[in-house]
Amino acid sequence: MADGKPQHRPAQPASTNYDANSLTREFEQLMRTKRFNQLQEDSRSRAGSQSPVPTASHSIPPPSRAPPPPPSMAARPASQPASPAPAKRHLPIMPSPPQDAASLKFFNLLKGLSVTPTKYENPGLLDEALCVIPLDRLYSEAEEESQILQAQAASVGKKPEWGYQDCVVQAILLPIRQQPPCSQCCMPTIAQGMTPPSPDETARGATRVELYRCSEPRCGAYERFPRYSDVWQLLQTRRGRAGEWANCFSMFCRAVGARVRWVWNAEDHVWTEVYSEHQRRWVHVDACEEAFDNPRLYAEGWRRKISYCVAFGIDGATDVTRRYVRNFTKHGNPRIRASEEVVLWSIQEIRRKRRENMSKTDRARLLKEDEREERELRGFTASALAAEINNILPRSLVDRPDAQKHADARQEAQSEWLAARGHGHSGPDRSRDGR
Repeated sequence: MADGKPQHRPAQPASTNYDANSLTREFEQLMRTKRFNQLQEDSRSRAGSQSPVPTASHSIPPPSRAPPPPPSMAARPASQPASPAPAKRHLPIMPSPPQDAASLKFFNLLKGLSVTPTKYENPGLLDEALCVIPLDRLYSEAEEESQILQAQAASVGKKPEWGYQDCVVQAILLPIRQQPPCSQCCMPTIAQGMTPPSPDETARGATRVELYRCSEPRCGAYERFPRYSDVWQLLQTRRGRAGEWANCFSMFCRAVGARVRWVWNAEDHVWTEVYSEHQRRWVHVDACEEAFDNPRLYAEGWRRKISYCVAFGIDGATDVTRRYVRNFTKHGNPRIRASEEVVLWSIQEIRRKRRENMSKTDRARLLKEDEREERELRGFTASALAAEINNILPRSLVDRPDAQKHADARQEAQSEWLAARGHGHSGPDRSRDGR
């Protein structure tokens, strides 16, 4: 140089340094390849092929520099194979038809249960249900309740919580007799077990009969309680358990124009879901418990472990377990009747059968409803995860109630207002000329 001083150049990075962005891209590419190969292996194993699975490494150039392996993988013995579970954990569930006897049995069960809502479309049964329902009282109570909800919403400038059709459904919920009284003296009865149905009861569709004895010793009469699944017989006898009354209540709702779904639970209970046009969602209704929009009743109220809840309607089926089990770790039973891929395929197959003769407009409308309900069910899962995270956080961050926060804010604002006007106390101005 002219001045004779050496020129300072920036130091070159050492050859041992790695580019973080490059390593990230290479790692993502390796994970894509690994997942692709795993999907190919699963597909070949389901198809029963014994041919070797080609890898996708020939189509993807190998990375120039591989990141150093983590210590856990470097220390693993060569004889111990890596478990494929972590690679499949975050993969989407793909529908797969049943391949084994247990999965086929579960699919046939769901297919048989999906026929139940078709009984609610019988015009003769709908007319019979309208004759049983006291329509004048029903519509009068619904109109009164709807007006109250509208007045309450107008007072706060909001939309009413429920519409008129929802009030009609709530008016149908009446106390239901679970155990029959004595037909001779009307005293309570005592259960005696099961007894075979009579020929007349068998002809009407009863497969089992519960036997009760009058609790009054001087009477001692026996009362037979046949269990009918036919809605026509239920409308005549007006006695039953959860299954019978879920059928009757669904028929009543269908008779007044509501859309209904019959919900089957693998733990031996059934109930109804009614579509609310006002809220654009399916609402839980249990006629036996007089419960309306209380889906946490079974898992958190009854402390019952639940595995499957499937809703069947005239237009298909939906796995609604996430609506009734918000925390599957605490309130869930293992879902071992079939794989999740088979469950998803069964639901989609029932939907396809029910909707194949519908118009294109109706299928598009139902598809939007399915997407909206799926977002709702995912929201339940996200809320449950948020609640679990909230329980893990330190109590000092979550134990401050909103009411206390608002009270502190009001007190602080009041103190600032008094300080600005020269008052040192929080009460009224007690000076001589104070106003």
